[in-house]
Amino acid sequence: MVPAENDIEEAQASVPPPAPLPIPTAETAPYWQAALEGSLKIQYCRACARHQFYPRRFCTRCLSDAIEWVQASGRGQIYTYTVCHVAGHAAFESRVPYAIGMIELDEGVRLLAGIVGPDFGRLAVGAPVEVCFERVSSEIALPMFRLASPLC
Repeated sequence: MVPAENDIEEAQASVPPPAPLPIPTAETAPYWQAALEGSLKIQYCRACARHQFYPRRFCTRCLSDAIEWVQASGRGQIYTYTVCHVAGHAAFESRVPYAIGMIELDEGVRLLAGIVGPDFGRLAVGAPVEVCFERVSSEIALPMFRLASPLC
């Protein structure tokens, strides 16, 4: 029996589209490779001793090209955040609600990332977080953050 055209359209409509993935560039490839290996790396300018993010070919403070990739602590705090109750893309509908935050790393740079964990009620500006990684394809892992465990 051949499926009716409406059945095929309904089946296609119920399958969410694939999530958009980052496309590494020459500047960002080391960042994405490190993330795939479970490591958070950011750039550091040897000329003015300053970290920077997002990746660039030169330092945005002193314009030097003496940029190197360094291991970040992976720790920081929530600078701001939102809990999304409406998916920003159809691929994320199954995740609703989900949290996104601007994370200020201990190194002083800020990056936008997902915040994972079961208790969104504990999210707050200034809350300590630590990096974790979500592998979304064979080539991409996304740095995400979770609330840091309190020290005993």
